[in-house]
Amino acid sequence: MYNIHRHKDKVRGLGVFLAMIVSLTATAQKNEDTDFKILKYNNPGLVVDLGVGLWAWPLPMDYDNDGDLDLLVSSQGKPFNGIYLFENKTGGTKPVFAKPLWLGKSIKDIQISFIADKPRFTVPGAELLNFKQTFAKQKKPLFPADSIMKDIKGRNRFNQWKLVDYDNDGDEDIAVGVDDWIDYGWDNAYDKNGNWTNGPLHGYVYLIENKNGKYVNTGRIKAGGADLDVYGAPTPNFADFDGDGDLDLICGEFLDKFNWFENIGTREKPVYAKGKHLANSAGLVTMDLEMIIPVAIDWTKDGHVDLVVGDEDGRVALVENTGKVIKGMPQFLSPVYFQQEADNVKFGALATPYSVDWDTDGDEDIICGNSAGYISFIENLGMNQGMPKWAAPKLLKSEGKVIRIQAGKNASIQGPAEAKWGYTTLSVADWDADGLKDIIVNSIWGKVVWYKNIGTKNAPKLGKEAQVNVDWGQAGIPKPSWNWWDPEPKALVTQWRTTPFAMDWNKDGLTDLIMLDTAGYLSYFERFKKGAELLLKPGARIFKAENVSGFNQKHVITDSVPGFLRLNDGKFGQSGRRKFSIADWDNDGKPDILVNSLNATVMKNTGTVNGLVQVKNQQPLAKMVLAGHDTSPTVVDWNKDGVPDLLVGAEDGHFYYLNNPSSKKK
Repeated sequence: MYNIHRHKDKVRGLGVFLAMIVSLTATAQKNEDTDFKILKYNNPGLVVDLGVGLWAWPLPMDYDNDGDLDLLVSSQGKPFNGIYLFENKTGGTKPVFAKPLWLGKSIKDIQISFIADKPRFTVPGAELLNFKQTFAKQKKPLFPADSIMKDIKGRNRFNQWKLVDYDNDGDEDIAVGVDDWIDYGWDNAYDKNGNWTNGPLHGYVYLIENKNGKYVNTGRIKAGGADLDVYGAPTPNFADFDGDGDLDLICGEFLDKFNWFENIGTREKPVYAKGKHLANSAGLVTMDLEMIIPVAIDWTKDGHVDLVVGDEDGRVALVENTGKVIKGMPQFLSPVYFQQEADNVKFGALATPYSVDWDTDGDEDIICGNSAGYISFIENLGMNQGMPKWAAPKLLKSEGKVIRIQAGKNASIQGPAEAKWGYTTLSVADWDADGLKDIIVNSIWGKVVWYKNIGTKNAPKLGKEAQVNVDWGQAGIPKPSWNWWDPEPKALVTQWRTTPFAMDWNKDGLTDLIMLDTAGYLSYFERFKKGAELLLKPGARIFKAENVSGFNQKHVITDSVPGFLRLNDGKFGQSGRRKFSIADWDNDGKPDILVNSLNATVMKNTGTVNGLVQVKNQQPLAKMVLAGHDTSPTVVDWNKDGVPDLLVGAEDGHFYYLNNPSSKKK
């Protein structure tokens, strides 16, 4: 079931009761429209990282009025969209939260402020009244939102309104955090040395002052004598973080750091020093991912204002204020991610699962990549009431170090703002013909690498990352025309974020590779032996589309005539992003191609003519929309009936399961 519910063991307030009714109704409506089911851990007692879908906007508060702090989280992505309640069941400041309860639709740009210790909720231009009962339905206009946006020249993604008594005069002023992408642009702006030639992201904070009951936009807040400007997504938080009696300011950013602006003026007349990044004895205080959303609250109830911070992958962390101040900077501990009772299987965001019996114990596990660039092993612990019981994701290591592929400052075609993303996508196969399963990986780099299994069949262990080698001959090493960097000799570099599907296509005992070439055509890279070395031949375009041949990254048709199958004809940041699996979906003896779409679409193999595999594009397999960015399909056979079923990784980091209709015909 898509929405999440649980029985209460105590009386809840009217708001929670009504929310449960709304949730049940929404669930029934959604299940009428789809065959997909969200994958459950099916593992009572398991504890995992608290998480919603894509983009966690935390709203910490005592929702059920029982004296401890619960956590509401708004998530904008698909399909796990909504505001979710995580009840603090155990009490205290480091609880194991309950499973998420869907309360209503997500609210874009929602912010929480605490006035006289009471939570207040705002969106651009308005305050949300009676929030527990009506959420976004009852709005009180505050100030025209477009008056701020007129000052923004480029693309804008964040528009965050906070209430604060800025000047200690007893009324509520408004602080507005907005970003501006005018100098950053978007993509394809590296020079030949990998330097970003566009500008940075901007993040400004405006003060709308309450002057005798009338709001007046006084312009951008200054710090160090100039406009306060952080690296996008400012998320302003005013509080006395250093305990000296005035209001300081901590802002987030589009990346992973926190910007500290000390008030060197007074409570009544704030003056902000030049910003610094929060640091402690371990170094800079950083979140694991990016697009962070901090909220100031004394979570630990020790008199020091902490930060509760949402991350891009749906997790939420506590960044605790120790109360100590060193060289004028309050000392915060490094983030600790909140925990919850396990419910829906999740691995970050943009999960890319591959089903395989990794530990050779007779059942199918999941090896999975995600937007953060990690690779995990999600172990199948055996069947429980007709479905697998799953362990928590375990991050895989190479040579004893956790694998994390990241863009850094210049590997993402979309610029340095994507430094912490990796977009790992993978398959598992015996790549070196030694009888052990290895992992083949593509990523944000578009560079295909592999990790050799140096362990055993039952206890895999990964060695050093190595490149996948191709015998390019005298033709030169291809790369996407927009890549500023050149591949190493023999390297396979193609479009980013695309599945490297490893299989023995020609049944000669060697593992081949099926994946996109640099122009976005699905190609066959045949494996062969050259002396003692296993190499790939350059990609051959052997897939011929019978009806439509060209698509974009979301499987929207761009070329409606027959021809070689081009899964993405886009350039720069719109290139790549294609995920697929190969299996005989319709049980006719021929391998079909299951590609990402609204959920997943079968490109049916209708036979081979003159050496070319004929494929026919069909409709999505179900009605439920799983894709915002893209999905990632893999096939499973948990019931061991010999018919492949479908497991799809979604942008929300969850997994969605669909029975193959062919199994009903047996």
